[in-house]
Amino acid sequence: MMVLPKGVRHIPGFLDRQNQEALLSDIRDIVKAAPLFVPVMPRSGKPFSVRMTNCGPLGWVADRKGYRYQNSHPETGRSWPHFPPRLLDLWNELSGCDYPPEACLINFYTVDARMGLHQDKDEADLDAPVLSVSLGDACLFRVGQVERPSPSRSFRLESGDIVVMGGAGRLVYHGVDRIYPATSTLLKNGGRINLTLRRVTKP
Repeated sequence: MMVLPKGVRHIPGFLDRQNQEALLSDIRDIVKAAPLFVPVMPRSGKPFSVRMTNCGPLGWVADRKGYRYQNSHPETGRSWPHFPPRLLDLWNELSGCDYPPEACLINFYTVDARMGLHQDKDEADLDAPVLSVSLGDACLFRVGQVERPSPSRSFRLESGDIVVMGGAGRLVYHGVDRIYPATSTLLKNGGRINLTLRRVTKP
C-alpha cells in the first residue's frame, strides 16, 4: 500500500454508480447556466489544456490579470450557480470542517489534457481542506510535498474516488499526469470531470 503525504486522504470508490450519475446530472445543469471556459496563464497567455467552470458563491478564474476568485462568470457576467445539495453533503461528511465551502471548481479533461504540479494557495483560509471528486475516465494523479523540489508519487484515481487534502497536506503540490481513455462509461463521449470544493475566505 502506498503511503501518501500526511494530511492527504484517498477514498477509493466512495461514490457508487448511481450517485455518480446523480452528481453528473447536477453538473450538467451547472454547465448549462455557467458554460465551460478556457482559462489562460497570466504571464504567457497560454491556454490551459482543461476547460472549467464553477458553482457556489465564488469561482476560481485565471486570465492575463492573474489567478483569483470572483462572484461571476468571466464570459457571461452572471453569478455562479448554487451548490447542488449532493456536493454540500459530501463536504459535510468528509471535510471535517465546521464551515461550508464557498467555491467548487469544475475541470473537464479530454484525453490529452494535463495539469502540472501546483499548490491551491489562492485562498485566504488555508485551515479548511480541499475536497476533490473524480468522475469519468481514470487519471494518474501526482502528489508531492509542501516544498519544491521534493519527491512526488503518482496513483490512479477512478470514477467515484475522492481525495481530501487538509492539515499538513493542505498545500502539497499535486497535478494530473495523464488521462486513461475509455476506462469509464459515465460520460457518453469520454473524458474526466474533477470537482474541487474549497473555502476561500476566513470564517
